[in-house]
Formats: sequence, C-alpha cells, structure tokens
Amino acid sequence: MRAYITGSGQFLPGEPVPNTRMADHIGRLSAQAERLGRLTLRRNGIRTRHYAMTPEGTTDWTLARLGAAALDDLFTRAPRDRREIGYLATATTQNDLLVPGFASGLHAASGLPPLEIASHQSVCASAMMALKSAALQIAAGEHAAALALGAEFSSRYFRPGHYRETASLAPDDTLPGDAEFLRWTLSDGAAGVLLEDSPAKCGLSLRIEWISLRSFADRFAPCMTGGAVADGQGGLVPWSHFASIGEAARAGAFQLRQDVEALHRMLPVWLGELMRLVDEGRVDPARVDHFLCHFSARSLRDEMIALARRAGCLIPEERWFTNLFDKGNVGAASLFLLLDDLLRSDRLEPGQTVLCAVPESGQCVMAYALMTVVEGEGG
Repeated sequence: MRAYITGSGQFLPGEPVPNTRMADHIGRLSAQAERLGRLTLRRNGIRTRHYAMTPEGTTDWTLARLGAAALDDLFTRAPRDRREIGYLATATTQNDLLVPGFASGLHAASGLPPLEIASHQSVCASAMMALKSAALQIAAGEHAAALALGAEFSSRYFRPGHYRETASLAPDDTLPGDAEFLRWTLSDGAAGVLLEDSPAKCGLSLRIEWISLRSFADRFAPCMTGGAVADGQGGLVPWSHFASIGEAARAGAFQLRQDVEALHRMLPVWLGELMRLVDEGRVDPARVDHFLCHFSARSLRDEMIALARRAGCLIPEERWFTNLFDKGNVGAASLFLLLDDLLRSDRLEPGQTVLCAVPESGQCVMAYALMTVVEGEGG
C-alpha cells in the first residue's frame, strides 16, 4: 500500500514583517546588536517573515493554536472531514510545555476526534520524521487518513528579557554570535499535510515513493542547542544539572544557540547523502522536476550548489523551489510550507517528480523524500 499527500494547509501569524521592522518584534538590545543582525540578514537573504509575538512583547498565540489554525486552512480544501482522521504526527523544535508532547496540545486545540498521536521533537528534520511516521502508518494499513504537521514559535525566545541579567549579555548589550545569529534567522508559523491511502479523487496528489533520514550524531557534537550551557571543554551542562532554575537561567541555559562554523562542516555530509542516493539509483538529478530544499540562508544554498556542481550531482538551479526569502526560516514547519506552496502553485503536472531535502544542524541529520505527482480520477 502507498501513501499519498492529498491536501495541505498553512498559517503564518500577522502581516509579513520586513527587515526594517524586525527589531521591533524580537526586541532591541543595542545598536551594535542590530548591526550584527543586519550582517546576518545579508547572509540569509530573508526579506520578510511572520511573528506571533507583538512589538510590545505580548502574544495570544501558542504553538498548539498556530498548528490548529494551519489545520483549519488545510480542511477548508482537503477531501476529508477532520472526523475521519486516525493519526496525527507533529514536529517542532520546542513545545509550549515540557510535558505533555506537542501532538497532545495540538489534538486538544484542533477539533480532531480521539485518534493515535506521535510527537517528534528535533529541529528542522523533525518535519521529515513526522511525515515518515504518518506515511508508514498509511502504508501499513493502520489508518486510511493521517496528518503530519510542523510548527514553530521561535520569537518568544528572542525578546530582550530572555538575555538581560544572564551571562550571555556583554556589558555593551551584545550577544555571542551563536546566540545573535538565530534571533535574525528564525520566525513563527505552522503548516501540515493530509496523507491518505489513495490519491484525491479530483486534482493532483503526491505519491510518496520513499523517505530516507539518517543521523550523524556519532560524528558531530551538538550544533544548534537549547537547554544547556557550554562547559568550556567541548561539552554541555544540561539546565537540570544546575542547583536551581534561576541559576540555570542566569547562565543562559534557556537560550537557543547555533554554532555557525560547525554548521558549515556538515555541508559535505549532507551532500554525501544525496550522492549515496544517486549511487543507489534512488535519485537521478537530471530527472528531478522540482527540488524542495530547506536551507536557513542564501549563503548556505550557494555553498550547497557549489559543492553539488563539483561532485557532479547538481539538480539544475531553475528546478529549486523555495519560499525562504518571503516566509523566512520556520524550522520544523518549513518542509510543509514548501509542500503547501508547491501544491497551490500551477507548476505541477502528472508524472513529475518532487525531491524534498531537509538538513538539520541540531547534531547533523539529513533527510530526503521522493514523490511523484499523480492525478485523481476526476482530473
């Protein structure tokens, strides 16, 4: 039995926020911090993004409500009623709560009936984990209809109050580069897909051919982290190892960090996974019609293209489909935002192939998925 993506939806809170108004939403630390932010923006190329946090530092949103809004959008166009869904797989970097998982919170907020759930918590590749989980449930005959959804609410961690009176903030009100980078890179939103055991009766669907996901944590130290502090010897001290929550917070344990140098060292490994799939005959770069590659910055895309060209496995650039520059880097929601935007476009034709790629810098994960565009009996 095969699994098909037959519907999709998304929700991005508020109006698009341009670079000139970014600091109003994440909060102002210092003029120097904003200069570092402008440097980051030149590297990532993002022009607009969305925030669930207001410029006043308040919000009515939760991760679960963002996800529920994306499902509302999905079901306005989906061929299934939400009461027919049997399985829900979710993906996020950080949930609203420590316990229970995101899938429970989304289930409660979504109007879905009693159903099986699975919460996947990683970074960007958790989206592919959720998608594969749902696809396998369909392929195994466990359920006829399932949902996979990713959501992020990163801006709540970037307000000045999360840095003031912590060891991370220097006397000139600047942050280390590994903390400042993410403030100007990540944004908020949710998106998801509906999977079924047959194509939609009308319109186009995506038949999932295979999903490959591999971790290389045996070779790399953590690169994107939250909930710990570096010990100065190459290790991490978890927040729970501090004498008190207050001590952990003052040390900066609850801040998101990104080791940009380590991130670039992962690029050859991510490309190596594509080369492995090419060697195994699972991917033919010349026959990929649409390449949906999640990347966090334009500069990283440029490096990936240069490496692929030298390796002889470059998918032609005109076939790359991206929404990063207008919708931002929405972490675990990014794959589903790409799929939804592609499905809403007029670019798809029956028989075309879609290759999805999601690299994750958390501790080095690389995921690929191949899909084929199919048409329902009703055209």
